[in-house]
Amino acid sequence: MQIEERIKSLGFELTPPPPPAGNYIGAVTYGKLVYLAGHGPSDADGNYRKGKVPTEVSLDQAYDAAHMVGLNMLSTLKGEIGDLDRVRRFVKVLGMVNAEPDFEQQPKVINGFSDLMVEIFGDSACCARSAVGMGSLPFQIPVEIEAIVELK
Repeated sequence: MQIEERIKSLGFELTPPPPPAGNYIGAVTYGKLVYLAGHGPSDADGNYRKGKVPTEVSLDQAYDAAHMVGLNMLSTLKGEIGDLDRVRRFVKVLGMVNAEPDFEQQPKVINGFSDLMVEIFGDSACCARSAVGMGSLPFQIPVEIEAIVELK
């Protein structure tokens, strides 16, 4: 429970995992890998942050939304594996930003997720990553992130 204690010491709380928004499940374990479905920035009541970056959602707000996605994803991961101390490392992250065509700071948005994971898990959360712009995302959320995690 060291990871969960670390999360609490940083002032964060894991809420129940958000339910899937369609016909899929939030995580699939295959051998020692956990594939985490795309997650968006939703609060404990299931309300999503919305807006296109940077016209409706600022860069800082989008960074915070990616941070929120990280906490949601950790809730799903805990539900899948039971104990976050089982995480060996993050292998791959795909971050998608609901961006205006001329927006070019997608990596800074997805840093909201990556910075949180490194703060919680240390260097084992620094992984291969893609940060891309999209014309739209489900429910008009500003950011969606998926990941692959290796277990001990």
